[in-house]
Amino acid sequence: MKKINWANIRLILIMGVVVFLYSFSAKRNEGRLLKEPEVLFADSENYITKDNVNKLLIQNYGSITGIAKVQLDLNKVEKSIDKNPMVDRAEVYATVDGKLKAIVTQKKPVARIFSGAKSFYLDYNGQEMPLSDSETARVLLVSGSIERVDGVKLKELLDYIYDDGFLKKNITGMAVTPAGTVTMRSRNYDYEIVFGQPINIDRKFKNYKAFLQDAVKDTLIENYKTINLKFTQQVVCTKK
Repeated sequence: MKKINWANIRLILIMGVVVFLYSFSAKRNEGRLLKEPEVLFADSENYITKDNVNKLLIQNYGSITGIAKVQLDLNKVEKSIDKNPMVDRAEVYATVDGKLKAIVTQKKPVARIFSGAKSFYLDYNGQEMPLSDSETARVLLVSGSIERVDGVKLKELLDYIYDDGFLKKNITGMAVTPAGTVTMRSRNYDYEIVFGQPINIDRKFKNYKAFLQDAVKDTLIENYKTINLKFTQQVVCTKK
């Protein structure tokens, strides 16, 4: 008579119970009704509000409350939030206890553009971003003949300033001339910074920082009218 392997039988029974419990839990979880959504922001700014995000959810489903988890297309919900011009990306998921959570990463404005009667933000990716009704970004102001400068080079210049802690605080305004050159304004001093074409950005700003380091020791720095950075080998200054 063949000996019964009770260890194998126990293993099969345990696996069967585990599969049953998993299937039962999954089925119960799918049928669970969703509760009110919870909106979280990945950053501290509020260019878009939680109410705005909730309205985007309502536009697609009328009301999230009472919908079974299995009926909710999370990918569709994410895409509907992503379409908002203030949003960079959204991550939406349902928790085990039936809560719908949306984690929203907002776009990062690096400058405010004034082009004729039109005004908007330019985000870190070089995309237009509308002004917000709920919060004003403290960013560089850009005006003038913006269409005269290469958009990619302008983005590189703005991102460079945004990423540099000193320049971000020191440079407050930028103007593009009809010739496509750039001038800037300093927060601390009344001179004009003549940057020229938005090229050799790193070299020019290193020259500017080196100039400031020496110039702050000069009590006449308040008398400077222009700081010319166009020549990468030197900084040329004129006085009032």
